[in-house]
Amino acid sequence: MLCLMLVSRASAAPYAAMVIDARTGEVLHARNADTRLHPASLTKMMTLYIAFEAVRNGEITLDAKVRIPKAAAAEPPSKLGLRAGQKIAFRYLIRAAAVKSANDAATAIGIAISGSEAAFARRMTRTAKALGMTRTTFKNAHGLTEKGHMSTARDMTALGRHLLYDYPQYYNLFSRRSTNAGIKSVNNTNRRLLAAYQGADGIKTGYTQAAGFNLVASAKRGNERVIATVFGGKSTSSRNARVAELLDLGFRRAPSRAPISKPNRPAYVGNTNATVSKTVRVAGAPKSSLRPKLRPGGVLVADSVAANAAKQTDRIQAGIDAAMANSDIVAQTEAGSGGTRPAMRPENLALLSTTGQGKAVMPEPEQEVVTRLSTSGGHLWGINVGRYTNRYQAEKVLLRTALAEMSTLDGSLRKVSQSNRGFEATFQGMTRDQADLACRRLKARNVTCFMIGPS
Repeated sequence: MLCLMLVSRASAAPYAAMVIDARTGEVLHARNADTRLHPASLTKMMTLYIAFEAVRNGEITLDAKVRIPKAAAAEPPSKLGLRAGQKIAFRYLIRAAAVKSANDAATAIGIAISGSEAAFARRMTRTAKALGMTRTTFKNAHGLTEKGHMSTARDMTALGRHLLYDYPQYYNLFSRRSTNAGIKSVNNTNRRLLAAYQGADGIKTGYTQAAGFNLVASAKRGNERVIATVFGGKSTSSRNARVAELLDLGFRRAPSRAPISKPNRPAYVGNTNATVSKTVRVAGAPKSSLRPKLRPGGVLVADSVAANAAKQTDRIQAGIDAAMANSDIVAQTEAGSGGTRPAMRPENLALLSTTGQGKAVMPEPEQEVVTRLSTSGGHLWGINVGRYTNRYQAEKVLLRTALAEMSTLDGSLRKVSQSNRGFEATFQGMTRDQADLACRRLKARNVTCFMIGPS
């Protein structure tokens, strides 16, 4: 009997735990928090984080139809039951991975985004480093035991906090007791804790023999929110009981009021040296490359989407300063608009038109200023990015937006229209898909945007 007990203890997965105040990131409890252990299906938190990132950056849409590759269909349970070759909307793969913890759905997500699971795993690891998860390495999208596939309680707690604050629009997925996953309804693997613990609303369970029973849990009570992580639980019930104890500890130690200090979202890097797999065809994904293209003469059409976010902001502001000082934009405030009239500019910077003989002439004053030549080719859709008190403000916002969102707005028509309510800043000459993608990307940056249909 004693020998059996010793063997059982020797084979038990190592224990680790972490508790933080989600609002500030303050550590309230830690035990073996930096020990590298098997994360099991906590891995899917990163798979989902990148899925949300890919949607936000226009790599794929939630309604894109993904053809399931053999590698995904062949994954062992837990699984949704996908068949090789079938097509399913990307949103259902996300639901199945988040709620059911489906391995086949997680693999399909990775291959759809990066072309292969190996390429996706490399992206997962790069993203982990960008998030400050310094002791985490991923080898697959689902979390089944694989050599070198390791993480820590501290890193997974940090990832849970990033999911909460970086993509709040998707966070409700983790609190759903069940959901429609396209081919069937699935139940949440964390439903027992969600039902039993007051304020619990996520996040992710995990189990393998090597990992034991893992869980990253979050709960909110009043103004307080706590995230607790356990690695190496001995059973679902004992793990849930331990997590409940840790959440209670967190609520006891966390101040009743604290300022929310959101973590910094990492710079978007996308895929590196990855090509879309021939076995995964995505309908609805952007058809144009997000990488920069060259005009004749070597002029960049768009900045690299892999640029550092801070540097990109500096470039945008520098572009605005330069363009507003030396551009073909007429920044002319109408009388009675309530704005301040900009200083006069040199004659050669005014918007010019040409006669049939190519001679430049000054245009007549009009209610509408077109800042780019239209190349819409019958594209009748557009987007509106706000109403402003004077033309100068509207033009400045259009320029700032165009510089920040070159990949989707390049080739569109910048236009300011005056009405009795103000000056409307719009981009026109787009297809419906282009307008929809541009608006979704701008809204993700908290930029006001709505689509304009054909009149």
